[in-house]
Amino acid sequence: MRIAIFVTCIGDTMFPEAARATVEILERLGHEVVFPAEQTCCGQLHLNSGYRDEAARLARKFVEVFGNHELVVAPSSSCVGAVRELYPALLGERVPLLDRVVELSELLVDRLGVDDVGAFFPHRVTYHPTCHSLRVARVGDAPLRLLRRVRALDLIDLQDAAECCGFGGTFAIKNAETSSAILADKCARIEASGAAVCTAIDGSCLLQIGGGLSRRQSAVRTVHLAEILASR
Repeated sequence: MRIAIFVTCIGDTMFPEAARATVEILERLGHEVVFPAEQTCCGQLHLNSGYRDEAARLARKFVEVFGNHELVVAPSSSCVGAVRELYPALLGERVPLLDRVVELSELLVDRLGVDDVGAFFPHRVTYHPTCHSLRVARVGDAPLRLLRRVRALDLIDLQDAAECCGFGGTFAIKNAETSSAILADKCARIEASGAAVCTAIDGSCLLQIGGGLSRRQSAVRTVHLAEILASR
C-alpha cells in the first residue's frame, strides 16, 4: 500500500525521530511511504486560539496536499483528531479525505490488522493515553495492544492514566499554574509506577511530561510509541 505521512508541526520541529520511526515501521511491513513536501500545519492551534480564517486556509491546504492519497498517517492523535473532527465545520463540508487520515496505532491495528511489528524494547514502560487519543481521535486500546506484543517490554499500569497531563496546547501557556499542578500529579503517578520509560502517541504531551520529569530530576524518560515499535 502507498501511504502518505503527515509529519505535523511538532513532529517536524521537536520529534523528527517519531516520524522517521513511523516510516521505518511501515516500510518494514512492506508499504511504500511518501512525504508530500508541500504539507504545513493542520491549523489546530490557530482554530483553538480563535484564528478561524487562518485555520481554514491551512485546512484547505491540507486537503489540497493530501487529497489524492489513498491513506494518510500521522504519529499524532491530536492532529489526526483535529483534521477529522474540526475540518467539516471549518470548511463547511464533509471532505472524503478525512476518513482516510489515521493515527499510526489505529492504522496498524484497525486498518492493517497488525499488532506485532517485530519490535524489541527491553525496558519497563508505562503508557499515558492522551486526551485527544481518548476523546477525539478515539484510538481505543490500539497502542496498548501494540505494546503488549513488543518483545522484552514490561508494560506497567499507570494509576489514573486517563487524567490529563496539563498541556492542552495553548492552555499550558494561558493557564500555566493550573497546567503545572496537573502535570505534577501526572509526573508523580509516572514515577510511582516504577517504569523507566513513559510513552504516548502525542509528541505535545510527551514534551510536557518530559519537561516535568526533567525538572524533577527524574530518571524516567519519555519515548514516542513509534520509536518503541521501530526498535529491534
